[in-house]
Amino acid sequence: MADPAFDLEFQPAYGTAVKVAENVQRLTVNNPSAFTFHGTNSYIVGDHSVAVIDPGPEDEAHFQALMRALDGREVTHIFVTHTHRDHSPLAKRLKAATGAVTVAEGPHRAARPLHEGERNPFAESADSDFVPDLALGDNESVTGDGWALTALHTPGHTANHAAFALDRDGIVFSADHVMAWATTIVAPPDGAMSDYMASLDRLLERDDRLFLPGHGGPVNDPAAFMRGLRTHRRMREKAVLTRIKAGDRTIAEMVKVIYRSTDPRLHGAAALSVLAHIEDLIEKGLVETDGPPSLTGIYLPRQGNV
Repeated sequence: MADPAFDLEFQPAYGTAVKVAENVQRLTVNNPSAFTFHGTNSYIVGDHSVAVIDPGPEDEAHFQALMRALDGREVTHIFVTHTHRDHSPLAKRLKAATGAVTVAEGPHRAARPLHEGERNPFAESADSDFVPDLALGDNESVTGDGWALTALHTPGHTANHAAFALDRDGIVFSADHVMAWATTIVAPPDGAMSDYMASLDRLLERDDRLFLPGHGGPVNDPAAFMRGLRTHRRMREKAVLTRIKAGDRTIAEMVKVIYRSTDPRLHGAAALSVLAHIEDLIEKGLVETDGPPSLTGIYLPRQGNV
């Protein structure tokens, strides 16, 4: 299966504010992992009076790096793209230090109600304590000194995921929805594949020139890259349906085949991605199961779709 043209070339420059566009700086947290790549990116937008996007996790070194980069500048707003613990927890401390207003789509929530007996495998990854001072609606904007950021609600990775467009610059802070280094984890019940695909289509309707993501380097041709991501997801869906039609009945069986060339550390996340596709296929009437879909469920092609 062909993947999009991923870009793994990235220098995190921990502790240093790196200029990535006019009046935009990036600081990367030293929290590398299989899920965060080299670490989480925070962004400073503006000149003398600025906004911070995704202050990051509770990390002392990163907090001090942010404060050094912000020294002598007013911080009016702290934007949070979504409430995973690698993006939002430091907002509380940064707000206390600067007096800035926190802005986000809203607090953390699941993409759908939990089924009876279901456990959210990413519950510990959620920053459930964060509640923004300002819940910004879709296409609503906040204007600062020389900058304006518009919320683009992009559920999929999480239900409360929002990208932020830097008005008149053709730049979108795409967070974890579109990243140059890898595909996005879509894991029920936190996320939903149908939401993710709709959000991709929504961003494809725009004409932006540069995406600055939550991990890794920039996406320099967003439209072409997103078309590749969309094709990749459609091919994954087709692969899941093909495995079910071929006789695979469990997600574990499907992961062994579909993700055989993937880092084994990511097979747990891959299983959740397959579950997300299966939930979408059930909604489309192509797959069936007894009871709610789950990681341990038994799946069959819907009669008439064999």
